[in-house]
Amino acid sequence: MTRHGRKYLEAAAKFDRQTNYSLEEAIELACSMSFAKFDETVDLAARLGVDPRHADQMVRGTVNLPHGTGREVRVLVFAKGEKEKEAKAAGADYVGSDDFVKKVQEGWLEFDAVVATPDMMGQVGKLGRVLGPRRLMPSPKTETVTFDVERVVKELKAGKIEFKVDRTANVHVPIGKRDFGKERLVENAKVFLDNLMRAKPVASKGRYLKSLTVSTTMGPGVKIDSTQITASLKG
Repeated sequence: MTRHGRKYLEAAAKFDRQTNYSLEEAIELACSMSFAKFDETVDLAARLGVDPRHADQMVRGTVNLPHGTGREVRVLVFAKGEKEKEAKAAGADYVGSDDFVKKVQEGWLEFDAVVATPDMMGQVGKLGRVLGPRRLMPSPKTETVTFDVERVVKELKAGKIEFKVDRTANVHVPIGKRDFGKERLVENAKVFLDNLMRAKPVASKGRYLKSLTVSTTMGPGVKIDSTQITASLKG
């Protein structure tokens, strides 16, 4: 059982944890209960009506949040030659080939996103056991295996995020920082949710978006009316 501190419990006592709020109300409420001295990240957690054990019910994708996430994203690019120069010019933090493959194998993980050109995947594939569990393995599905290095690096640095359902059918994503304010956080949330709904697998039957919660890094989760979200996005 998780034990929470006094400030968390005081914040949780300020609202009805069983009530499903509108997206706008929930985000405003979650931010108002933020008590940390740093600018907390605001996260969305969605529980989906899918069975991730089946390949045809996997939910995965990327989305460009209009206001970014507020986080500094350190991008590692595996590339050679002209594509290496292109990656550096686009703002990648680390660019290389075999040298960086070896470095990662030795335990270096000072990066938040990984991009690789297709010709490098023979080498990068060796890092599956390291990058896979951390959701950092480049993939064509998320456009992180590509020769279009400049575009992808710029998008990642600007706040492009990847989302993927976990083994318990949940998806967690950051939608910005507390100091973004309600309006920008709501806009980011709506863009993400629209993409999440579009990613619904054909094999998924019944209710797809089962529940939705918003919270800050240290604060309690606030429930969002997922039926309202589903109806508004369909409309």
